[in-house]
Parts: sequence; C-alpha cells; structure tokens
Amino acid sequence: MLTVAVAGATGAQGGATARALLAAGNHVRALTRRPDTPAAVALRDLGADVRHADFDDGDSLDAALAGAGALFAVTTPFGTDLATEVRQGTALVDAAARAGVGHVVLTSAAHADRGTGVPHYESKYLVERHLRASGVPWTVIAPAAFMDNYAGGWTLEGLRDGTFAWPMPADRPLTLIPAADIGAFAALALCRPAEFTGRRLDIASDERTPAEMTRILADAIGRPIAYREVPLAHVRTRSADLAAMFEYFNTTGLDVDVAGLRRAHPEVGWHTFAGWAAAQDWPALLAQETGRSIR
Repeated sequence: MLTVAVAGATGAQGGATARALLAAGNHVRALTRRPDTPAAVALRDLGADVRHADFDDGDSLDAALAGAGALFAVTTPFGTDLATEVRQGTALVDAAARAGVGHVVLTSAAHADRGTGVPHYESKYLVERHLRASGVPWTVIAPAAFMDNYAGGWTLEGLRDGTFAWPMPADRPLTLIPAADIGAFAALALCRPAEFTGRRLDIASDERTPAEMTRILADAIGRPIAYREVPLAHVRTRSADLAAMFEYFNTTGLDVDVAGLRRAHPEVGWHTFAGWAAAQDWPALLAQETGRSIR
C-alpha cells in the first residue's frame, strides 16, 4: 500500500486528492496546520492519518514526511503573498528531499511555464523550477481555470441578482476543471509514477465561453441568467494580479488539449461544466451571505 502525504489536505485540491487516494485504497497522511477542523475530522473519518504540518516549521514538515513514499504538494499566495508562496513551496520541496520521498506531484497552473506575466503563475513556476532542481522524482500537473470558483465569490453574488458577471468577452473560450478532477488526476499520477515522473501536464476537463456558461448556469439554477462583461479596469482596482490573469485569458488564452486528456486518461472521470453545474446545491449556495463582488 502506497503511503502518500497530502499537503493542504483540508483545502480544495488537497482534499480532492486525499479522497481520490483513499478511494483507490492508498494510505493517506493528510497534512494540515489545523488537525481539529471539520475538514480534517472528515478526512480522519474516511481513514486518513491526519498530521500537523506547517510550511514555516521545518521540524513539523520533517516529522510529517518521514516514511512517506510520495507527496502531493500544493502552494497558494492567496491569504498570504507571492513571496510567502515561494518560500513555503521551497521549504516543502526541501523537506521532501530530506525525507527521501520517492515522488512529488506538484500542482501548479496551466501555462505557468510560458512567461505569462501573471504574478501568481510566476510564483508557482519558481516552485516548479525548485522542484525540478531538487533531485526528487517529480511530476507537475497544471490545472486550467477552476469550475469551483463559479459557485462562490464574484460569480455567486452576481447569480443572486440574475447576472453572470465575468471579465471576459462572451464569446472567448476558457478551459476549465473542477477540484474533483484535479484530485483524480493527481491520484493517478501518484499511483503510476513510472508513467508520469518527469512530466509537466496542463490539465482541463472542458472548454466553454462565458455565453455558454451563462446558459448552463441558468439551466442548473432554474432561473434566467444574463451575462455581463466586467471591464478589466474595474478588476484592476481590486487586484492587479487577477486583472493580469484575465488579460491573459482574453488574449493568449489557455490552450489545453481537453479531448486528448479524455482519450488518454478516461479513468479520471472528467466532468463537463454542465455536469459540474448540475451537481451543485444551488438553493443552499444562493442562500449564503453575500461576499465581495468585482462589480
């Protein structure tokens, strides 16, 4: 039985990876700064070995990774900053090297290796480069835009008012993926290192324009939804990083081979945007308190 340490196990990508690994019969060591949160307790109930680990505490990382055969690594600047993401990602990779972990699967971002100029893509690529230079066998999976973001934050606030407000032209395609598919693909790579070691793969489950997403969301929610393009200048007043990302989406775009991934790895069970939207509990989501909007 493979023992896999999963960083960020109480987050979206780490949680999805932990659940996919457990479903496949692996031993999961769920790493988290807060082992007593409901998300950590839920993983423990599924059979995970929940361990305390803090990216800023090398001793805790060494203890958490000791004896692990593989590691799922995830970093984020959100809630901290870009420099912190790079520092913490570097610390995690270094701890994996010290522990002699046999394979690290790092989740990054689609096109992060292409000089996008998007700040949080560039920080992820610095962690990728450190992993490649570490001597640890590695795989990088690089997800496209998250479907899950359409069930919260800016989108959810607009949907309450019958509007899908997004900073893209209505006819501009965007490749998409839900956390569940990221977790399933990460688990596949972790369980089949001979196939995936030394590879970097951009991954996505579907490609849709905002106009198509608007129709899909309206069908799933069961009420009329109108699309409204948010000016990038307005996004820039809230976040220069996100504005740079949407500008990249609107110009270069994320070209991920969705059809090729589905053919090569059908066992992932790739979700379409329509399938993902239909599975959401929209009455409960729309009843939540309103968050911050980009409008």
